[in-house]
Amino acid sequence: MQQRASRAVDGTIIPVKMNNAQSWNPADRFLIAALEEDIGTGDWTSHLLIPPDRTAELAILAQAQGIVCGVPFAQRVFELLDLQIQVVSRKEEGALVQPNDNILHLQGPARALLTGERTALNLLQRLSGIATLTRQFVEQVRDLPAQIVDTRKTTPGLRFFEKYAVRIGGGSNHRIGLYDGIMIKDNHIALFGGEIADAIACARSGAPHTLKIEIECERLEQVAQALSAGADIILLDNMSLDQLRESVQLRGSAPTLLEASGGVNLQTVRAIAETGVDLISVGALTHSAPILQMHMEVIHRAS
Repeated sequence: MQQRASRAVDGTIIPVKMNNAQSWNPADRFLIAALEEDIGTGDWTSHLLIPPDRTAELAILAQAQGIVCGVPFAQRVFELLDLQIQVVSRKEEGALVQPNDNILHLQGPARALLTGERTALNLLQRLSGIATLTRQFVEQVRDLPAQIVDTRKTTPGLRFFEKYAVRIGGGSNHRIGLYDGIMIKDNHIALFGGEIADAIACARSGAPHTLKIEIECERLEQVAQALSAGADIILLDNMSLDQLRESVQLRGSAPTLLEASGGVNLQTVRAIAETGVDLISVGALTHSAPILQMHMEVIHRAS
């Protein structure tokens, strides 16, 4: 049995006992910080208005159509506040929801339920919005081999969650961070002071063999150089459809993957996929996805 410190609904710090089945997971550090950000010195509204022994049943309901994502994290928010709260998921991750669909059923101490409401809703709405937008992009190219991938254009501190939401929506993660891939961009080339082939050779000479080497190209002659140098992935930056098709022809049977980036939206993504590129990176998945509206509603209040 472990004991961890957590903030009570009245602002004090209390120990939360967790057994093996409820041991801390990698998301807990963020979730606890998010709760502390909201609670501060205490949820004085709930503390002053709600009797400490009052229990209630509440539901988190969808207010729009979309793909639900973040249910395990929302559940964990309430567990961290009070282990007496019972959370029953009514929708699985990745499920399509309609307005008024019940996503989570909550039962337990009323104060703690109200204290966790906003943190749980913020996370659910944000991640469900990303999953919903990702699914829309994926559906546009479902019958084509191109893969929809995300970027590092994420909210600081939320990357783990936002990239998880992309996967739930049917997309794939590109690099998680700077550590799991080599991406040579125009600024790297400018400060390196050499040619594309030299930059690729330099990176390959010192990189762990497990890391893929990707290089950004804006012109067809750069694509040819990157192919000759044996790049694993070539990022085709803001190229026209004709340039994308020519890049695919230049690649031929080489194992190098081609990634289209820039100018990608729901109206253009299919035409881009039809050029024959392998990957289509969409920064908007994580930096511009609108939230999927939800709210929490009281079903029953115990006396």
